[in-house]
Amino acid sequence: MYTLYNYFRSSTSYRVRIALNYKNIPYRQKGVNLVKGEQWSPEYTGLNPQGAVPVLIDENGYALTQSLAILDYLEETHPAPSFYPEDVKERAFVRQIALIVSCDIHPVNNLRVLKYLTENLGISEEQKLDWYQKWIYDNMSSIEIMLNKSPHHNKGEYCCGSAPTIADFCLIPQVYNARRYNCDMTRFPLIEAVEQKCLAYPAFIKADPHTQPDTPEELRRTG
Repeated sequence: MYTLYNYFRSSTSYRVRIALNYKNIPYRQKGVNLVKGEQWSPEYTGLNPQGAVPVLIDENGYALTQSLAILDYLEETHPAPSFYPEDVKERAFVRQIALIVSCDIHPVNNLRVLKYLTENLGISEEQKLDWYQKWIYDNMSSIEIMLNKSPHHNKGEYCCGSAPTIADFCLIPQVYNARRYNCDMTRFPLIEAVEQKCLAYPAFIKADPHTQPDTPEELRRTG
């Protein structure tokens, strides 16, 4: 069985949980509390010197870091169901959305960056919120336009076609975190429609940050 070291509301952890669920791969979770600094314990940095989540350990003890590398590994070792459409242009389309989220939004808005801004550079909580929202609004606007223009997106469906792809796996966790930082997602009706579609899909339901083993009781979803 696979072991996933993750944090319940980490967007990178969330996307890997969705992917594992989508392929029906059994896994157990080990929580790494980022707020308490557990990612810097000697045990954990032995798995990932970056002190970041997630880490996936396969059945043979092989450790992988970086969520997109993990998704590629899962796709290559468990080809069906695929994270990608069959058409080459559609495959490129879903990759570009996944990369906007993972390369242009997440790196400047993750916990380490936000803590550095407040603790080392002395910016206020209000300035931190402005920072977070700027990168959400800039990049979500681009994704919204891409969805609107793309022949691969059917309004009211997933990002591409009639099945979830890597684009959805990356987008939905980022939308979840955007809402945590009071971003007005009604600006992006196509993205909200994708979100609604995805959150009704079993792989996403099972990955919900509010129902994970390490979810604090006060944040646990009961209904």
